[in-house]
Amino acid sequence: MRLDRATRDFGFEGGRLPRLAFTRREARSIQALAPASRLALDFEASRTAAQAPDLKDYRFLHFATHGLLNDARPELSGLVLSLVDSKGRPTRGLLTAPDVFNLDLGADLVVLSACRTALGREIRGEGLIGLTRAFMYAGAPRVVASLWPVDDLSTSKLMKRFYEGMLGPRKLRPAAALRRAQAEMAADVRWKAPYFWAGFQLQGDWR
Repeated sequence: MRLDRATRDFGFEGGRLPRLAFTRREARSIQALAPASRLALDFEASRTAAQAPDLKDYRFLHFATHGLLNDARPELSGLVLSLVDSKGRPTRGLLTAPDVFNLDLGADLVVLSACRTALGREIRGEGLIGLTRAFMYAGAPRVVASLWPVDDLSTSKLMKRFYEGMLGPRKLRPAAALRRAQAEMAADVRWKAPYFWAGFQLQGDWR
């Protein structure tokens, strides 16, 4: 299976991914700021849902999951979504970079809250090919993505602060909201190490 190959390439024993304990908290905290938003958890967070035509109607798209990036084999790069359906049957759960290239998005911002989602393969004459480029090609002018394997708990806290900046009273633009969230994390003694907050960057339109 494609996912088995991808996870083994990343050193996960038996092709199994570790559980992300704080992604649900992250999603709930964002939904609290935007009650009308659609929240897809567990079986609903499927590859099929990520390819639904109505995805183009959303202003923000946020993916809190595992990211698998393979610069040698770009077809194995992607976001890991639900691997089983509601009846427990295995289902294809890797939303690959080629899948994303074929999406039709209308979002102002896509957030890839996962490991190494800002990386990809350097193609001469084309630049960096990866998930960020794929989402921009699909129509998103801005993508927030990570440069290294990120910590689950600190990422959930960073993302809460980020969305509070954008959706709270300040109504900050994404770039300003991300800068403020990172500065707040850096000022917290528990999270002051850059590892916990500096990995995420905004790519694309900075306005």
